[in-house]
Amino acid sequence: MPRSLVLFFACQLLALGGVAAETLPRDWTDPKTGHRVIRISPDTGGANLYFHQRSYTPEGDKIVLRTNAGIVAVDLRTLGTTPPVSELILAGAAPIATAWRSREAYFFDRAEKTLKAVHLDTKAVRTVVKLPSEVRSSQFAINCDESLLVAIGADPDGQTVPRSAPAGGAGGDLEAEWAAGTPKMIVTINVKTGEMKVIHRENDWTNHLQCSPTDPQQILFCHEGPWHFNDRTWTIRADGGPARLLHERTMNMEIEGHEFFGHDGRMVWYDLQTPRSTVFWLAGIDLASGHRTWYNLRRDEWSVHYNVSPDGKVFAGDGGYPGSVAAQSPGGERLDPPAHGQWIYLFRPSLVRGSSFRDKKDLIDIGYLKSERLVDMSAHNYSKVTGVEPNLTFTPDAKWIIFSGNFHSPREGRNRAITHTYAVEIAKKGAGP
Repeated sequence: MPRSLVLFFACQLLALGGVAAETLPRDWTDPKTGHRVIRISPDTGGANLYFHQRSYTPEGDKIVLRTNAGIVAVDLRTLGTTPPVSELILAGAAPIATAWRSREAYFFDRAEKTLKAVHLDTKAVRTVVKLPSEVRSSQFAINCDESLLVAIGADPDGQTVPRSAPAGGAGGDLEAEWAAGTPKMIVTINVKTGEMKVIHRENDWTNHLQCSPTDPQQILFCHEGPWHFNDRTWTIRADGGPARLLHERTMNMEIEGHEFFGHDGRMVWYDLQTPRSTVFWLAGIDLASGHRTWYNLRRDEWSVHYNVSPDGKVFAGDGGYPGSVAAQSPGGERLDPPAHGQWIYLFRPSLVRGSSFRDKKDLIDIGYLKSERLVDMSAHNYSKVTGVEPNLTFTPDAKWIIFSGNFHSPREGRNRAITHTYAVEIAKKGAGP
């Protein structure tokens, strides 16, 4: 092949791959924070799962990634001592979640309309359950004893009930989908018998389906759409009972969302703003008692998503971006200078102790989050169109935080940046306990 053609194809590969594989950093110390960061995705890229989807084996030794090649598993046992080993487990598949009890990753075979599982060690594939013809959905969750597949689908027996958006709405696709009022249903499917049971019907934009990590009957979901139009966060039980609203808005422009279970299954946490773009909280509710805890944080510490450590003692956030809610006034005007923070944050909660009395209803416990910056995300593109959300999670041993980033493969315009997955060590090298 002529030298000119060799150079041409080399340039094309570099253009497609962003930074050349041999120049991609694998292990470094963030110069602004002093924390160690390790890339765990293969050179071709890969993203971790959505922030509330289970992605670790029960033993905590592997994490699954979603890549263009298929399902990849990364061995975390040597994380920090040798370069982590990644292995393609199943080509052409996208993981939904790892299993709660076995060393498998669930995925959906769209051609066969079947839920399947692949073993992360043997790579053996098995059929779990075929989806009933009534369910057409991409929203699935597996309950914690792996007896039920939970799904969201269009309700064939329902009637569309459109709603009018209040004045001052932002418009666009988000508002249009919310206003459509299309009939939805939440169903459970028994993985042994294939029996389908409809447990909830509504005309809201039903989304963010999750199952409790400890209670096989507890389900969490949301009403998607413009957050200031919605009472968003709900639970429902697979074994019966109506849907339960977890947070009722009490003021104009109050918003809350991006809800997730604590690891004990007792707490549900969510982003809360009272009102939007003004006062920022990480809020939680105890599902058994209904007691609420709100932790305040600064505007520049607001994050797209939050998460909690396995022991429930610390939180993390993945930061904001120039177009985020934290960079705006309550009316939607951009702040100058913007007050958003593009960092991976560690948050240590502290409650404000005091004494008070109320004879009818428990008062909300109030506290604040003390932040530590772990990773500089200023070169990261958070856009859903051209970038990626970091979707951070704590490793099961709580020593690392896993997140996605594209700061090693910047893109301009509408070209999507290549995503990689990283681990940042929570403890600094040489730091005391």
